[in-house]
Amino acid sequence: MNVKANVVGWEDICGTADVVRGTGVAARVNGMQVALFHTDDGFFAVGNHDPFSDANVLARGIVGDIGGKLVVASPVYKQHFCLHTGICLEDMTVSVPVWPVTVRDGRILIAAQPAAA
Repeated sequence: MNVKANVVGWEDICGTADVVRGTGVAARVNGMQVALFHTDDGFFAVGNHDPFSDANVLARGIVGDIGGKLVVASPVYKQHFCLHTGICLEDMTVSVPVWPVTVRDGRILIAAQPAAA
């Protein structure tokens, strides 16, 4: 299923050069905090709220790979969230929302709403 085909609206966040590869930035999309990451596989967006620490910090997490899954490690308690699904690798009953991301004309666009779980 192509989740981008189901997107109703996009919000222009920033230019592709504004996010250094291997890092994340926080953005506000439709009133919600989103953590946007630039990886070797492209751009990904998940909720910025870490459900374990109850803090909006995931944009400052470390991006990496665990067992072939692209993840961000929370900077607080170090749980890992898959950037494709939002699922926590240490507790699969917990997840963060995932937003579709696209790039057009050098601009990063994030869907106005997270993808359906």
